[in-house]
Amino acid sequence: MRLLLVEDDTTLAGALRRGLIGEGYAVDLAVSGTEALWAAREFAYDLIVLDLTIPGADGVTVTRTLRAEERWTPILVLTARDAVADRVTALDAGADDYLIKPVALAELYARARALTRRAPSQRPAVLELAGITLDPARRTVTRDGQPVALSAREFALLHELMRHPDQVLTRTYLIDQLWDSDQLNGSNVVDVYIRYLREKVDRPFAQDTIQTVRGAGYRFGTS
Repeated sequence: MRLLLVEDDTTLAGALRRGLIGEGYAVDLAVSGTEALWAAREFAYDLIVLDLTIPGADGVTVTRTLRAEERWTPILVLTARDAVADRVTALDAGADDYLIKPVALAELYARARALTRRAPSQRPAVLELAGITLDPARRTVTRDGQPVALSAREFALLHELMRHPDQVLTRTYLIDQLWDSDQLNGSNVVDVYIRYLREKVDRPFAQDTIQTVRGAGYRFGTS
């Protein structure tokens, strides 16, 4: 299997490359976002291991660019950024997995094996419910054919709700998925963003899709 390693720390890159070669991968190395994009366009890789803080285009930009070009090679982010917001941004951009440095090499190898065992990558499924179309790859939302502009966090929240239609999602679940739960204990941030979503997705269309289940949480209603 052929792998692209994108890492500008030469010492770390050398160690990772030797370890991955030992695991049976053919490894190409890129040290900038520009090199990474060129390589990913020129060669067919089974996996891309990508640092976020690289020269030129950063890792999130590289990921978004490749997904916008409909290149679906699995992307494993390997970075020192450990905030939930960074993980959400990278995963929403199209990354398949996220590991925080320093990482145990055994875990890196296991994650790489899991990603390369998958069937050939497909374009993420477009969700179409209650007149709303959400395209995770292009990060677009329309309702009744009209575009709806959402922030990254609003998009992530709507995506999570639409992935579980007619299911009640608790505030705790949503905070764990989309925010840093350690910093938001007791916060009303979910309620705030639900209100933002309703103002953009429901009210202009005289709909009540994003529903409150009193004492339980929220759901995306399809009927």
